[in-house]
Amino acid sequence: MTSPDAPAGALARLRGAWRRWALWFALVLVVVGLLATLVWLARGHEIEQTQRDLDRDNADAAQVLRQRLARNLQDLHGLAATHADPISWWTGATQLLHEHREWMRLQWHDAALNLRAVADSPFYPALAPPPPDGSTHHPSDIANLCGQASKLGAAAYAPSRFVPRAGGLGEEVLELCLPVRQGAQLQGYVVATHTLDGMLALLPSSLTRGQSVGFTELDGTRLAMQGVPRRGARVFVAQQVIDLPGAPIVLRLEGSRQLPDVFPNVLTALVTGLSIALITVLVLLARDFRARQQAESELAQALAFRKAMEDSLVTGLRARDLEGRITYVNPAFCDMVGFAADELIGQSNPVPYWPPEMAQDYAARQVQRLSGLSPVREGVESVFMRKDGTRFPVLIYEAPLITTVGKHTGWMSAVLDMTAQRRAEELSRASQERLQASARLATVGEMASLMSHELNQPLAVISSYATGSLNLLQQPAGDAATLHDVRTALSRIAEQAGRAGKVIHSVRDLVRQRSTSRQAVAPRVLFDAVLPLVQLQARKLGATVHVDVPADLPAVWCEATMIEQVLLNLARNGLQAMAEAPAPRLLRLQARLGPAHTAVEFVVADSGEGISDDVAAQLFTPFFTTKDEGMGLGLSLCRTVVEQHGSALQHQPQTPRGTVFRFTLPVAG
Repeated sequence: MTSPDAPAGALARLRGAWRRWALWFALVLVVVGLLATLVWLARGHEIEQTQRDLDRDNADAAQVLRQRLARNLQDLHGLAATHADPISWWTGATQLLHEHREWMRLQWHDAALNLRAVADSPFYPALAPPPPDGSTHHPSDIANLCGQASKLGAAAYAPSRFVPRAGGLGEEVLELCLPVRQGAQLQGYVVATHTLDGMLALLPSSLTRGQSVGFTELDGTRLAMQGVPRRGARVFVAQQVIDLPGAPIVLRLEGSRQLPDVFPNVLTALVTGLSIALITVLVLLARDFRARQQAESELAQALAFRKAMEDSLVTGLRARDLEGRITYVNPAFCDMVGFAADELIGQSNPVPYWPPEMAQDYAARQVQRLSGLSPVREGVESVFMRKDGTRFPVLIYEAPLITTVGKHTGWMSAVLDMTAQRRAEELSRASQERLQASARLATVGEMASLMSHELNQPLAVISSYATGSLNLLQQPAGDAATLHDVRTALSRIAEQAGRAGKVIHSVRDLVRQRSTSRQAVAPRVLFDAVLPLVQLQARKLGATVHVDVPADLPAVWCEATMIEQVLLNLARNGLQAMAEAPAPRLLRLQARLGPAHTAVEFVVADSGEGISDDVAAQLFTPFFTTKDEGMGLGLSLCRTVVEQHGSALQHQPQTPRGTVFRFTLPVAG
């Protein structure tokens, strides 16, 4: 017995199968429709492209033709301007006819249209000779043509005419009349007879290959044609009007194309293959997507870990490409210079944190670094500028950035802020100076105490003898005993004065505790001994120390310790003079050979405010100083030391500002 639900189930299955087939049929219709549309669009695109190419060739041909006709007018002007008699004119015209195949005849008429000379081309059958009175045998005669040209004040063309030839043949010609003027006065006319076939021959073969080119009237009447288009199912036409004065003419190009017989089959196979490839690519993309997600998750974790490490560093990190542009900075570097990351990334020379007065030196140093000439991983001391303009010292370590394939892509810099270290060094230096000053004061106090103790007794004796002598001298004169006593007192005073001198010499030798000795010393060694102390003070003041000591300078004969103290004292005075001066602050230490090559000149120059005339008058006076904490003995002692070496300490103003101190030392040997 059949269940009543069986027909209903079969009907449902049938409906489901019909729907599936309907969907597949719809999909097939969509694919076929898309293929047909694609073929139709491709065919239309090919037709449009062919027409566009033909229009471009037609425009190029018209441009070439206009240029050649304009050049012909120039040649005709030259012929009329350089030949004044008929024989000379005929010779020049014959030469032009050999060069221009498009001309059949050239005629020269005077202002009254009387024929002066005529020349025919050797490449064409001769035309009928023109009558000498200027009348011609065709409707558009030379008189009307030249009259029109005279009114226009320029060349004019006559409408084309047919010239019959033997055997029922012929060709279309076009005549041109060019008025010849000398100033405002009309001298005559030059008439050139063009053959249209010759004008078509002016076009390059690249524009006529595989297609025909010709001239037609404005109404479409064909006048001349060259070339035959390739056989095809469809002919394409491009036309452009050549606006010749008095006789406009149409340039016509014809081309054809083949039917795309194989194109639809190839397209179908291509679309089918692309569909299969698309499905395969989708499957592979699904697998790659899962692997990519896992890799991206791991990469995100690694990047987060690296960023956390970089953000926790107190060392500034800066990355640059091979052209010097900043590509990365970490937060520590941004906090160090006071600029945000977006203000620095992409910046090149000069970067915002370079001091303006040092930008040129930094740019040269960066060029050397990017060229690979500087050693890598070697610390370089420098000075950076914060956004508020304050300067601070830094120590830079740079290393190349190398990719996994070994390609050099840039440089990574580690920047250390040296402000705290410099402050500690400055405090240490100040402490040492205070200790040295205290030691010197203690030495001075010890010497004063020793001298006062040792000199007290001879001075007391001298005072006693002097008082006794004064008392003896108040007695009456002539007493021999009195004179003897006075003589004895004076000898005792002299003896005690000598003893006091010996005390002073012995105390001086005790304080100095060394013997002076001179030796041959290289000038560079003298500067190197004081340069660390000078540079330390220069960094504090934001000044630059420039040392210029040639390597080939001879050694000098001097006491090294005393000359080093002179150079140090002069350099410190120069740096202190630049403390309130505007930037740039430059201290120049220089040594150079003297004119006679017997001495070496030492120069210490600063860019401070200079020395006034009042100060210069007592500059070397002991205990004279312009400093709040100075003793006024530095320059006086420097002058004494230089004079002991047989020279003189001189000073003079420097342009534009500053002071220059100089002295010389003899060459050793």
